Amino acid sequence: MTRFDRRLGQILDHATEVFCVKGYEGASMRDLSRATGMSLAGLYYYFESKERLLFLIQKHTFTTILERLKARLEHVTDPEQRIRIFILNHLEYFVSNQQGLKVLSHEDESLKNGSGSEIAAIKREYYRICLSLMEDLRRRRGLDFNARIAALSLFGMINWIYTWYNPRVDGSAEALAAQMGNIVLSGVTSASLGRKYRKTLRVVIPTLNEAEREGSAVRRQNHKAGYK
Repeated sequence: MTRFDRRLGQILDHATEVFCVKGYEGASMRDLSRATGMSLAGLYYYFESKERLLFLIQKHTFTTILERLKARLEHVTDPEQRIRIFILNHLEYFVSNQQGLKVLSHEDESLKNGSGSEIAAIKREYYRICLSLMEDLRRRRGLDFNARIAALSLFGMINWIYTWYNPRVDGSAEALAAQMGNIVLSGVTSASLGRKYRKTLRVVIPTLNEAEREGSAVRRQNHKAGYK
């Protein structure tokens, strides 16, 4: 990492703190100047606007997460383990960057025009990876669940940890990822078993009803014939 990259990372970290506390609309370039230690003129020269800073924060975050995820998934083939890696990769980053997660969640629609489109494309790629992991699990394990609902439900779990996560109570990122992985995998497995059970009942119950009707008919015939 170059000296420029380190300095840029520091500036983005400070800008994230400002956006987290004041919100994108409430933060001014002067606030960002004080937090980053750059002159106001220097900040405008390098970043043009606070929207540019927000764009760089989001791009850096999602690009980093995606690169780490792809590297971790590269040599893993087990579908359950790949989903666990996805969860761990996300939580490891955001447990130590909770302010960043809050900014990403709250300022999701603040970027306009081309900047917003570029971030949206990166996020779609991230979502598609999660969806493909769910579809692969469903196919290879012969399960029956809605992969889209499973993927979006997982994002609902992992994207809001900044509102409640407490390391003293909830443990490390690894421990939290293990528990969330258990919940997700148990959930899709249970859903599949539930559907299979209901399908079985739809076949078995009519058969039982038919057998009961036949049995009743036989008892009536026996009764007429004088058999008890």
